[in-house]
Amino acid sequence: MKFTKQDLLKALETITVPGEGQNMVESGAVKNIVTFADEVIVDITIKNPALQARKKTEADIVKTIQDKVSAEAKVKVNITVEAPPANAKNEIKGNPIPGIQNIVAIASGKGGVGKSTVTANLAVTLAKMGFKVGVLDADIYGPSMPIMFDVEMERPLSTTVNGKSKMKPVENYGVKILSIGFFTKPDQAVVWRGPMAAKALNQMIFDAAWGELDFLLLDLPPGTGDIHLSIMQSLPITGAVVVSTPQNVALADAKKGVAMFQQESINVPVLGIIENMAYFTPEELPENKYYIFGKQGAKYLAEDLQVPLLGEIPLVQSIREAGDIGRPAALQVATPLEKAFETITRNVVQEVVNRNTDLPPTEAIKITTMAGCSAIKK
Repeated sequence: MKFTKQDLLKALETITVPGEGQNMVESGAVKNIVTFADEVIVDITIKNPALQARKKTEADIVKTIQDKVSAEAKVKVNITVEAPPANAKNEIKGNPIPGIQNIVAIASGKGGVGKSTVTANLAVTLAKMGFKVGVLDADIYGPSMPIMFDVEMERPLSTTVNGKSKMKPVENYGVKILSIGFFTKPDQAVVWRGPMAAKALNQMIFDAAWGELDFLLLDLPPGTGDIHLSIMQSLPITGAVVVSTPQNVALADAKKGVAMFQQESINVPVLGIIENMAYFTPEELPENKYYIFGKQGAKYLAEDLQVPLLGEIPLVQSIREAGDIGRPAALQVATPLEKAFETITRNVVQEVVNRNTDLPPTEAIKITTMAGCSAIKK
C-alpha cells in the first residue's frame, strides 16, 4: 500500500501526549518522518525520561500507523528525551480546558474540617440550580468523592472526542466526577511522590471529556503543598474557597491556606471562607445552639483577612450519614441543611460573578512568576 507523510501525520494526530492535553503533532513532539516503500521512520522528542513512557510512546506510534495507515508498514521509532536547560526556570504553562467557564478550588488548611463534604454539597446544589457542574477529586492520597456520590464501583469509560481517546467522567446527581479512587482498589494505598501524583492529576484534567461546564470544583488535599502548586501551575483557577471549623487550631491553618492563594507569585482570588461544624443543635431542642468548637471563629478570621464569610454549616449527624451512603445532604428537600447549602452556594456564585466582573483573568503560575494564560468569564 502506498501512503504519504500526510497520512502518517493524520494518524499521529490521534495519539494524545499523556498529561499535556495535546496530540503528538500539535505539541511538536514529531520532529521528522521518513518513508521509503513500506518502511517508516518516525523521529520524536518527549519530555518524560521514564523507560515506561518511552516504551508506551513507541508502541502507540507503531500500532496507530499499522491500524490507520498500513498493516504492512515496517515502523521504526527514534525517541529522544528532551532535557530542560540547566538554567531554565520552571515554566509550566496553564491550559484552560475548552468548555469550562469557571474553575473553583476548595481548600482547607488542615484535614478533618469537612472540605470534601462541602465540595460534594456545593456541587449538587449548583446542579439543582441548573448549572453544569464537574468535580475533580484532587485529593490523591485520600480520595472520597466516589463514596460521597455513591459511585464506588463505577469506572470512567473511554470516549472519542475529535479523533482523540478521552476519559468520560462518571456522573451522578447531575455532577460529573473524576477521582483517583476510580483507578485504585478500596484497600490500596496511593504511595506516590509529588511528580507522579501531579502527572495523574494532569491526565484527569486534560485527558478527560468534561464537555461544557459552568463550574469545575477542585477538591484539593488539606494543607499547602506540592499538589496545590501543581494544580495552580496547570490551570488558571477562577477563585478559591477555604473551609475551616471554628477552633483556633483549624483557623490558624485556614489562615495559612488563604495566605497561600494570596501570595504575589500565585495571586488566586479567595472567594471566601466557609465555617463548617459551626454549632450543634440537638434534634429534640431545635432552637438551641451549642458552640462546641468555638463561636464565629471563621467570621472573625474572614473580617481580619478582609475576605467574605460565605456561610455557616451546623454540626448535624445527617450530614455525615448522607455522605456515608453516597447521597449528599443538600439533596434533602425542605430541610435546614438544604437551606444552609443553598445560601452558601448562592454566595459562592455571587462572588465568582463579582470576581469575573472586577478582576482580570487569573493566570496559571510558574514557580515564582506568572505564566500568561486566559481564564473564562462567567
